[in-house]
Amino acid sequence: MTIDKDAVKAEFIDMLRSTGREGVDYVIEEIERLGFFEAPASANHHLNVEGGLTQHSLNVAKAALSVWEALKPLEPTLGKEVTRDSIIISALLHDVCKADIYRRTTKKRKNALGIWEDSEGYRLSYKGFPMGHGEKSLVVVLCSGIELSDAEMLAIRWHMGAWGVNQHSLEDCKSYDAARKLYPLVSIVQAGDSLAASILEREAAELDEL
Repeated sequence: MTIDKDAVKAEFIDMLRSTGREGVDYVIEEIERLGFFEAPASANHHLNVEGGLTQHSLNVAKAALSVWEALKPLEPTLGKEVTRDSIIISALLHDVCKADIYRRTTKKRKNALGIWEDSEGYRLSYKGFPMGHGEKSLVVVLCSGIELSDAEMLAIRWHMGAWGVNQHSLEDCKSYDAARKLYPLVSIVQAGDSLAASILEREAAELDEL
């Protein structure tokens, strides 16, 4: 598959700027410098093509907004506890940690006839800034010059849900549990991320391999 990088980049920037948050242009400048808009969303799985990370971030934002809208009639307090702007900022920026970790490489893959052939792909390198995942995203965003609320910071930090928790660390486990109970935004962004990767971005080839 291919992605129109210019189109998804423009949509990403328009959505981020729609929040009116001071400092968003600093964030855009920084993630562009890191290669965010050219990066894939993964090396071997969902949206592993140029522009994939931008498309994934948009998918997460749209899925999270849909979850929020669907839940508001069931839990009316969500309309005040969580804002559209917070969802957009947290969802669009949750994976900026991935902007500089992909390197071009050649891989062996089977074609439609089952014959192995060379194929362009990606490998991972964590040499740039080995901070972690959600932690790195949060540091990159804050250092770019934008202010975030506590809920937004925690939604970015814990967007991987239990997958991003060190199960050997009592502090990690307790912190994640407290964050999702105190701030519904954490669970909404986490749900958006999961739904985007597992439903919006699945491909026929992946289903055939099951």
